[in-house]
Amino acid sequence: MSTALTLAAAATHPVGWGAGFWIVPAIFWLLIIALVVTLILTRRRRWRHAGWGGPWGPGGPWASAQAAASAESVLAERFARGDIEEVEYRARLEVLRSQRPQPPQG
Repeated sequence: MSTALTLAAAATHPVGWGAGFWIVPAIFWLLIIALVVTLILTRRRRWRHAGWGGPWGPGGPWASAQAAASAESVLAERFARGDIEEVEYRARLEVLRSQRPQPPQG
């Protein structure tokens, strides 16, 4: 009877690490790496949509200056196509340039 109990205990609780001891740590580290990559990609998307991208990104200090230059180029294209007259072009250009923010000094 004791031999049968000893064999049953040995079969259900093997001694030592066994052949697959590396599977659990490997799965753990794969999950950690996947979590870090997911967080980084999610944050980058949020930063991009929120307008944060450093000084050269869409929300940097030069973004309004770039928008003004873009508006001037659109205005110049409309004038070149003949959509607006010279007087209207110059008046609108003056308004755009008067509202342009000054770059930071220093």
